[in-house]
Amino acid sequence: MARIPSSLVAAGGLVGGFGIARATKRRELGGLALLGAGAVAATQWKRAAGPATAVALTGLYAAAFAGSHPLAKKLGAWPSVAVVSSGVALASWAAVDRRG
Repeated sequence: MARIPSSLVAAGGLVGGFGIARATKRRELGGLALLGAGAVAATQWKRAAGPATAVALTGLYAAAFAGSHPLAKKLGAWPSVAVVSSGVALASWAAVDRRG
């Protein structure tokens, strides 16, 4: 089975978590998706690049989630999620995936 790049897992967690929360009107379901994808991505980051990189990217993932909320007041909800997801994906690709 082909491995899904961590950049796609992380971005998918942010986009998917928001999409699930919005579609179901159940924030906790979106949070579970966000958490699950974040855990998978963190495991990939640790295996591929070590614990320090995993901690840094996990912190970025959490900061992106938190930062998307105030950013949404300026850009709108979906554009905000797109911006933070793109940033996390780019950072993950640069730190981990491009090596592979």
